[in-house]
Amino acid sequence: MKTPDRVFAKKNFLLLLVGGIPVVLLLLFVWAGGWLTPNRLSANTLIEVLEKNGGVHPGFRRNHAKGICVSGEFISNGKAATLSRATVFRPGIVPVIGRLAIAGGNPGAPDYAVPVRSFALAFTLTDGEQWRSGMNALPFFSVATPQGFYDQQIATRPLAASGKPDPQKMQAFMQAHPEAKPFFQWAKTHVLAASWAQEQYNSLNAFRFIDAHNQSHFVRWSLVPHSPWQPVSAQDKEDKNYLSSELKTRLAAGPLSWDLLITVAQPGDPVNDATKAWPQENPSLVAGTVVIHKAEDQQGGTCNNINYDPLILPDGIAGSDDPLLNARSAAYAKSFNLRTTEETRQGQEKR
Repeated sequence: MKTPDRVFAKKNFLLLLVGGIPVVLLLLFVWAGGWLTPNRLSANTLIEVLEKNGGVHPGFRRNHAKGICVSGEFISNGKAATLSRATVFRPGIVPVIGRLAIAGGNPGAPDYAVPVRSFALAFTLTDGEQWRSGMNALPFFSVATPQGFYDQQIATRPLAASGKPDPQKMQAFMQAHPEAKPFFQWAKTHVLAASWAQEQYNSLNAFRFIDAHNQSHFVRWSLVPHSPWQPVSAQDKEDKNYLSSELKTRLAAGPLSWDLLITVAQPGDPVNDATKAWPQENPSLVAGTVVIHKAEDQQGGTCNNINYDPLILPDGIAGSDDPLLNARSAAYAKSFNLRTTEETRQGQEKR
């Protein structure tokens, strides 16, 4: 038989346990934000370094700030249903809202001055789920970890006097991150396409497709353009905003299309390192076609208030253990909260 003292002690323990749960949750929340450990690399830290490089432009994304909204549909042919049970891969059509952009935090940057372009897509599935994907026109990423990305931003920050990075910092960065060498070699020789419509966009990170039998398949995906590639011309470079006007002109003549190509990892392929390309002979399949019909300015456009978090995934698609994925997700959320708050404040000031 329990004594009154033991019953009283047990009740106090339970009260302390229940009462302590909110405190624990609060501590986890502030730890995740980086407030308990200010020197820890966090979403706040990543956003701050992007702002120092690209400047603070209220109401705009902290990276890939300059872009345009597009909309259309994804037409699935059903072939990827063997790899993933996600409903997006069943034969049929789902609407998409996308955003074509150039890298960097300056929304006023000349289109031709930035070597990296991107295509983000939000697929709205018939069952209410969403699949969001942020892809880049790169063969592989520059670094393998969030710390590497942070170090790269520090090293490539332009000096006020020259407008170019500090050579000593760049040298130190390359010594600390030899995995970045292939990317910088690619950037030196890369020739920009004349149009967003002519670029191939790659997921870079690996993901898991989960099939109807609950088996996992590591994959990467690409959007392969139907429009033939042409180099950017000297005439294009006379207009720092030529990409948007060129895209609208193209769409006035008809829709633009990309095939969604799914590439499957083979044993030994790295699935947690976006700096490593997979062999070209890996098995792949075309899952369907993304067709874009309309473009509109991003400010006030349908894509402006979409957070293209790469970890917003439907049943049948899951993330890998690539450390960049969680970092991208956290930084996107921080950037989204900042710019939507700034947009609200700007709207109130105009009243």
